[in-house]
Amino acid sequence: MKTFSGKVLFLDRSDINTDEIIPAKYLTEITKAALKPYLLEDLFLEGFSTSDLKDKAVIVTRANFGCGSSREHAPWALEVNDINVVIAENFARIFRQNMYNCGMFAIEMPKDVIDYLFKTYADKEVTISVDVDGASIRIQTPEKSENIPFAIGGFDKTLVKEGGWVGFANNNY
Repeated sequence: MKTFSGKVLFLDRSDINTDEIIPAKYLTEITKAALKPYLLEDLFLEGFSTSDLKDKAVIVTRANFGCGSSREHAPWALEVNDINVVIAENFARIFRQNMYNCGMFAIEMPKDVIDYLFKTYADKEVTISVDVDGASIRIQTPEKSENIPFAIGGFDKTLVKEGGWVGFANNNY
């Protein structure tokens, strides 16, 4: 099973689209690994640099993450950079399902919880770990820690635990 914990990158913007996650000019690459250096290359967000990705494993962002063109390359680019958890108010439907199909978490939380996370933690060194079976995240700083529950469907949880569709198929067919 993948790791669902690590340092957090806060991206304070809604509507981050798949072209910003992985630019279309790289869709001709034939391996996931080839996508690695291009993650968020075209994301223009005040104060953000691709160097901010170093050692991050979780993204917390606003609404409608993964909108735009539907492509598996966007979750793959996250995955190959060891980012297996994205937490947002909501996701574009196809992007969300592509995350689960790859055995990754697309965790939806209400707007007030996302606002709270940004207000409380965005300017701090934060780690988040996901309790897969308990459907909660644990947020930790040196000064504080807390658990926040989230909702996940049974099949999506199964996909995460089995490493995505390929793992599910290998284990069940």
